[in-house]
Amino acid sequence: MSEIRSFIGAHNEHWEDENLWVHPELEITIIMEGKGLFRTNDEEVAVEAGQVVLIPPNVPHSFHALAPIRFGVILADDIPSHVRELFDRLVEDSQPRIIVLSRIDSEHYERLFREWLRIRTSRLKEPMRNYLVWIEVLLLFLNEHSHYDQQALSVSYIGDYIRQHIQEPIQIYTLAKMSGRSEEGFRKQFHKMYGMTPKQYQQQCRLTEAKWLLSSSDKDLQTIADQIGFSQLHSFSLWFKKLEGCAPSEWRNRQRLFHL
Repeated sequence: MSEIRSFIGAHNEHWEDENLWVHPELEITIIMEGKGLFRTNDEEVAVEAGQVVLIPPNVPHSFHALAPIRFGVILADDIPSHVRELFDRLVEDSQPRIIVLSRIDSEHYERLFREWLRIRTSRLKEPMRNYLVWIEVLLLFLNEHSHYDQQALSVSYIGDYIRQHIQEPIQIYTLAKMSGRSEEGFRKQFHKMYGMTPKQYQQQCRLTEAKWLLSSSDKDLQTIADQIGFSQLHSFSLWFKKLEGCAPSEWRNRQRLFHL
């Protein structure tokens, strides 16, 4: 029978674990605020807000604060093999791993974790089934958005920047400079991470945002066009129709008919 525990821990800058802890559960801990040290028998690594620490079962470890710090912790034991496989995919040789998330992805993960805590304390008809699905969702998110190093992270920051500035034109020179790479090096690393060019990625983000605004709001088409970087409604309509096969107004009507 699966056993899952979860909590948020908050400590001042003088706090530290008294010993190296060992427990049979796998551990998923996000640093929500502050910074500190993560220790095992073999090493000591600095950790800070936005990072997630994955600790396999029975690995001695401890945390130590360097500033006021908050952790979001999940401990899970005897989980189904397909969920455990997601965890094992993220760690190597049964050793702890520190996952680096971009700022936006860290915020998204923290929102998922807080919703998980709400689910965890709710009265449910099928509690364990809900718990295991949520653990799977959190691990799937980490599999999709984790990075092994700062080089990869610098490119993910550019992805965040593009998502936050979809209304602005893409300037490869500027993005490459922000990532600390040559234009060619930036293009290669971006394509390796996202499977497309920065321009294609921006178009994907624009389309996603346009669909969201069309389906979730009553904003007029010109306002939506402006929000995603089209000053002319005609240009927005042609672009949308080229990608989706119908005009944005028709797409919106189809969504409403579907939901009705």
